[in-house]
Amino acid sequence: MTDSQPLTLKWRVISAAELVIGAAIVIGHNVFRVVPNEVPILFVLGLASVRIRDGSWSAIGFKRPQSWKWIILIALAAAALRIVLGSVVIEPVAAHFWPPIHAPAGAARIAGNLKVTLLSFVIVWTFAAFGEEISYRGYLTKRAADIGGRSTTAFWVATIVVSVLFGYGHYYKGPAGVLDSAVAGLILGSAYLIAGRNLWAAVLAHGFIDTVAVVAAYLGWAD
Repeated sequence: MTDSQPLTLKWRVISAAELVIGAAIVIGHNVFRVVPNEVPILFVLGLASVRIRDGSWSAIGFKRPQSWKWIILIALAAAALRIVLGSVVIEPVAAHFWPPIHAPAGAARIAGNLKVTLLSFVIVWTFAAFGEEISYRGYLTKRAADIGGRSTTAFWVATIVVSVLFGYGHYYKGPAGVLDSAVAGLILGSAYLIAGRNLWAAVLAHGFIDTVAVVAAYLGWAD
């Protein structure tokens, strides 16, 4: 089944069920702590679902772009927007309503520690950049868009819905962190769509964002 083929009611219902299950996994782990970490689960479910239903993993968005330069520019722009918006707008405004954003576990150990920093780079480029983008942008966004028939509007609505889930995927950061991560998800999702639903744009943007965060933590610039 390709994106150009119409989706029957049956497949839309199946996609809705997959989205509900995915949302339950995200909330079940991050909010209620009754499910293991959602990223490995959604990663496997997503790859299996796309392979079985769509015939090729390229349907998830991993395809060779016509221009790598364009993809990298989109990724850099998305990363810059997320970093500036988060530090200049989201965090200061949220501070008027909620406690400061909680840093990820172990973040304090990065400062001045080269070994932990290098390990952090591996984690952010595998678990976060690839794992989360395949899970949220590649898989859940695709299935949410299926419900609306995979139209352009359906993909944008799906991006908003999945961005909210992405925010709750960072529930440990507190209310301000949920909002901040939801905005980050919206920016990453927008990069994915602007790039012609090429997942490389979101993966690179996510990696760039987290790389800056790790470097800042190493240099002691992070709070």
